Amino acid sequence: MRSPLLDTPGAVAADAPDSGVAGHYGDPFAEQRALLAGEAVVDRSNREVVKISGPDRLSWLNSLSSQKLDDLRPGEATETLLLDAQGRVEHHLALVDDGEAVWAHVEPGTSAGLVAFLDTMRFMLRVEVADVTDAYAVVTALPAAGGTRPDLPSGAVAVGDDVLLPRELLPARLGLGLAGLWAYEALRIENHRPRLGFETDHKTIPHEVGWIGTALHLNKGCYKGQETVARVHNLGHPPRRLVFLHLDGSADRLPKHGAAVTDGEAEVGFVGSAARHHELGPIALALVKRTVPVDAPLQADGVAAGQEVVVPPDAGRNVQIDPALRRRIR
Repeated sequence: MRSPLLDTPGAVAADAPDSGVAGHYGDPFAEQRALLAGEAVVDRSNREVVKISGPDRLSWLNSLSSQKLDDLRPGEATETLLLDAQGRVEHHLALVDDGEAVWAHVEPGTSAGLVAFLDTMRFMLRVEVADVTDAYAVVTALPAAGGTRPDLPSGAVAVGDDVLLPRELLPARLGLGLAGLWAYEALRIENHRPRLGFETDHKTIPHEVGWIGTALHLNKGCYKGQETVARVHNLGHPPRRLVFLHLDGSADRLPKHGAAVTDGEAEVGFVGSAARHHELGPIALALVKRTVPVDAPLQADGVAAGQEVVVPPDAGRNVQIDPALRRRIR
């Protein structure tokens, strides 16, 4: 679905799967600073929106997904995962309950599969699942200094820093300026936040990318894939780990998604996302083998890179990721 904001003068479309929205509007670094100052909104309307209503919705989702949702308070934003039987990540949802329904947004192209799966799991429970992407657009607006947020129009739903905005209101964009997806992605990478389909592949388990705690609750009832999560947490280590990379600023290009990460001799992982940050320069997230030394110099798609630990090599066996290792987006 092509965003009308792509018709804004200076707008340049992002690459797939985000080609329906603007990568930037002419000045990516200024857009990053405006976003951090609470003066701009990011059009993420290529993301898809699912609404789950009915009195059994929270207990039902709690039984299916990785997060503890049965006692979720209205207005409290969270994240959850749907795993396969081997504990591999299939869906990542950012969601909120408004007291009457759960609203979730997911990666482009994934809502149909998510809705189809959820429909097969309803049985006799009082739940209804609907893809409402045609009616709602996702935009992101960070709080301004002092924590103030823009006023939301009638019908909008806040999911943390994200807003599900009725699509007809998208051109108004909360009365703020525009920042492109490049600005958002640079801040996401700085904040060490993985993205499904970028820092993950068909083999990814939650421990590898640091979703323990943020999108997965370790002390809740059974759900599909829990056996793998519990086994890694109590007895073993994940085979790979997420790393933050400081890239060589003299290179005239950014590493491509999926490109090889090497240690000078062998391939040890792949590049997830890369961006140019207004203060840090070129940066990236990558998934590498757990056994790669944390001080080993790396090459990301041929670009020299220094590591910063996100998921430590000893993750699992009840080892928790130090929250201090996660950067804050502000």
